[in-house]
Order: sequence, then C-alpha cells, then structure tokens
Amino acid sequence: MDFKMEIAKLISSAADIDVNEVISAIEIPPNSEMGDYAYPCFKLAKVFRKAPPMIANELVEKIEKKDFIKEIKVVGAYINFFTEKSVYIKEVLGAVFENNENYGKSTEGNGKTIVIDYSSPNIAKPFHVGHLRSTVIGNAIYKIYECLGYNCEGVNHLGDWGTQFGKLIVAYKKWGSKEAVEKDGIQELMRIYVKFHDEAEKEPALDDEARLWFVKMQDGDEEALTLWKWFYDISIKEFERVYDMLGVKFDAYTGESFYNDKMDAVVQELKDKKLLTESEGAMIVDLEDEKMPPCLIIRKDGGTLYATRDITAALYRKKTYNFDKCVYLTALDQNLHFAQWFKVIEKMGYDWSKDLVHVPFGLVSLDTGKLSTRHGNVVLMEELLNQAVNETTKIIEEKNPDLPNKEEVAKQVGIGAVIFNDLYNNRIKDVVFSWSRMLNFDGETGPYVQYTHARACSLIKKVCENGEIDKNIDFSLLSDDASVEVCKLIEMYPAKIKDAAAKFEPSIVTRHLVDIAQAFNKFYHDNPIMNSEDEVKKARIALVYAVKTVIASGLKLLGINAPEQM
Repeated sequence: MDFKMEIAKLISSAADIDVNEVISAIEIPPNSEMGDYAYPCFKLAKVFRKAPPMIANELVEKIEKKDFIKEIKVVGAYINFFTEKSVYIKEVLGAVFENNENYGKSTEGNGKTIVIDYSSPNIAKPFHVGHLRSTVIGNAIYKIYECLGYNCEGVNHLGDWGTQFGKLIVAYKKWGSKEAVEKDGIQELMRIYVKFHDEAEKEPALDDEARLWFVKMQDGDEEALTLWKWFYDISIKEFERVYDMLGVKFDAYTGESFYNDKMDAVVQELKDKKLLTESEGAMIVDLEDEKMPPCLIIRKDGGTLYATRDITAALYRKKTYNFDKCVYLTALDQNLHFAQWFKVIEKMGYDWSKDLVHVPFGLVSLDTGKLSTRHGNVVLMEELLNQAVNETTKIIEEKNPDLPNKEEVAKQVGIGAVIFNDLYNNRIKDVVFSWSRMLNFDGETGPYVQYTHARACSLIKKVCENGEIDKNIDFSLLSDDASVEVCKLIEMYPAKIKDAAAKFEPSIVTRHLVDIAQAFNKFYHDNPIMNSEDEVKKARIALVYAVKTVIASGLKLLGINAPEQM
C-alpha cells in the first residue's frame, strides 16, 4: 500500500480537487509527534475563499477514516495523519519481503531509452581525480534509471580528436621516442605534451605545426593516424584498468574521432538550412537573437571544433538509439557550450532538442597534505584509489585483524569510500577530499553505511538458520518509535530513487542511506535482539532484514559493494 497516495485520495475526494495536486503537497513531518503525514491547506485559501485553518477543520469532517489511519488532527493550517502502526509496519515490511532485492524498482521507464554521456577523459592524458565526478555520477544515474525500467545506453565520449593530438605528434617527433613511450606509457605522453606547451610559449610556430598535423589527421594521412591510434591504444588500456577498479562499464566507446566521417554531412545540412555564416574566415551559427555568443562550427584553417562533433554525435545518437532523453555529465563551466549547441539543434528544426540535458557538477580538489604522490599538479585516479585501499587496510588490521578476505573487503570499503564521498555531496557543489572524514566508520560516510549492512548481516546469521527470515510475525511488537522511524525511511526509499532520477541527483539516495543507517543503529541500541523473547526477536530480525536489503540495494545503485563482514 502506498500510504501517501491513499491519504491523497481521501483528501482529494473530500476537497474535490485533483489527486496529483494533493500528493505533491503532502509532507512528512519532522517528528512523529506531528503525525506521519501532513497536508498544508494554504493553497486552498484562494479556491475556497476561507482561512486555511478553517478549511483544514472543515475537510477533516469530510475525510473518510480508513482502518490504516489511527487519528487525524488539525494543527493550524495543517491536517496531520497518524497511521495505525501495526498496519503501517506490516505493509512496509511486507513490500520488502515480497520484492527482496527488487524493492524500489519500477516499470515506469519501460519502453523508454536514455543515453548517458559520462566520464569522457582525454586520450593521451592520465586519468586523474578530476575525471572522478563525471564517472561516478554518470554511473549512478545510469543505475538509478535502469532501476526504474529505462533502457540505458552509457556512452564514453572520449576526447580522442582535436588539435591536442597535433601537439602530441609534434612533441613526440621532437622530444619523444618509441622506447620511452613503450616503457612509461601515458606518463611519457603526458611529459612530452607538457613540454610542448612550455616550448610553444617560447616558440609560437609550434602551434602552427601542431594545427597542420591535426589537419593531416582529418585528411587521413597514414603517419598521423598511425601515431594517433598508438596513443589511443595506450590510453584505453590505462582507462580500463581504472574503470575496472571503480566497477564502471560502458555500452559504447564512441569518442570524438568516431564522428570524423560524419561531420561533413552535418556541416552541409547547416549550410542548406542557411544557419552558417562566415566570420573572420571561420564558419559560425549566429546566436545573437538568443543572447549568446556565436557557435563556432569550422575554424578558419578548416578544422572542426567540439561543437561540430557534439552536434554530429547528438544527431547520430537520435538516429541510432531514438532516445527519449540524452544526458551529458560535464563540469559546470561548460554550461554555455551546451546551451549554444543545444540551441543550434533547435534551429535545425529538431523538436527533440528539448530532450538534450546538460547535467553539470562542481570541481573536485584534495585536502592539502593528505596525498603524498603528485605528478605535477595532477593526482592520478589509480593512485588515489590505491591509497584509499591502503588506508582502509590499515584500519581493518587495527580493528579486525582476523577478518576473512581482508584484501577484498579493503578494496570494497576503500574504493566505496571514495565513490560515496563524491556522491554524498550535491553534484553542483565542489568536493574536497579528506581521508579522515571519508574513511570514518562513525560519520556520514561509505564505510559507516557498509558497516551497518555488515552488522545487519551478522545479526541475521546469528539468529536465523540458513539466513532464512520467519515472516510470520506480530507487527505490533515493532510499534516503538525507533522501529517506526526505520520503517518510515524504508517506505520512502522507492520515492527517493524516483526523485534522484528526476533531478539527476544521486546524493538523494546517498543521504537517504545514511539516514537509514543512523535510524537502524538507534533501533539496534534501543531494542536488544539477541536476548529478547522469541516472538520479539523474530519481529526485530525481520526489520533487520529489511534494512540489510534496502542498504544493499541503495549501495548497488551508487556503484558500491555491500560487504557482509567488516
């Protein structure tokens, strides 16, 4: 039973207003003394031309009191509903028992496709900590939408084309060697790339040489493309190693180069639709009527740009996937770029431009001194993850040295802590790493939530034979405040998933898991399990099972493992 919806129906019938308007207004009071659900009558004042408190009192007289409602109270302009606890808890736990690991899943997205463009590092540059946000936020959004029944297509739009490769070819020819690249891989490519920029400041002609090499790439020059493909293969090997550590997979690696032979047709279409104009030798789409700078399509040297490739990619994706929504995960500072080319798609006459969504996020930085290994001003992602595992290993050695599979658990907890730390923050906010906070087993962290799951698993193992829960329980034995609070949070979980999807905001799930873990640990403190009477123990362990199920489900949505022992 969806209690919120059932209450909304009762109010809708009594007030003769649309049920969807009612359900969107229903609130969860901050404490149980104010009820389990509350409906504010302020918005009805204009409709009924009465004071909100008077409307509330009149509606209460008309609302049918069902058996799942214990009491209805009016407080000011609010109608507060108190549910019958045993009925409420039976419905909530029953839903978890019935669905198990599928609790929270829905079919609302069936038949719909969402394309999610995320991670997208640049080839020939190390996968560094700055790529973390796009990668883990995109991965979580993918899993959240998949949970709601959508067909998800995860695309890694690699930065594998552009002038930077002309620069890298010049750098390799002047200061690199095959032996050094084969020995040090992407680190050597980064070294010569940095050297190019240093030297180009003193010798600007190097930039012209680099542009010429990129034009050769575009024209299909064999030497240029052979070097480019070599750099690409070296990079992909490193990227996939990091993705494997993070547990991230993609459905397609269609980077910028994939669209190289598809851009001419798009440029021609822009010309045919009279959207292209010349400006100082370059070709642009004028967006002055949209109060935006022009969108640059072709440089004066004939080279394409990010916008050219993004427009081409969007047209390809619509044709290939027929998406209902195409989402782009990038840093906040790219807002203008996406606004510009989204507008170009609209001007081309494609009504699906409204289905293109830019999901921006804040920057990531490091708590000074917490990381010892730095390569210039870049912190490598692999080193960050390895250090998280090492730090976790030290904690496990100190707290639980006899833990089986210590190495595997250290990976799950250490890497999980990095992911959770990122996803706990609202995506638009900047993230600062702090090892002491991130790996705290008592704070609002990944290890805290994982430890709560492990504690629940341990209790079930001690109480239940073969881990089987006896679901024939007396639900009235779970009517204390701590038990009810846990059940409220469990009931809210499916709605939190939908809210996270609607707002492209995984932190809604992350923070809810922390709330569940905190409420469960209070329940565990207030309600002895091992020494309780059999019927009480049976009821309480059923609640423990529900918590374990929901936490495991939520962590999975975030791309984090849920260890059974810690």
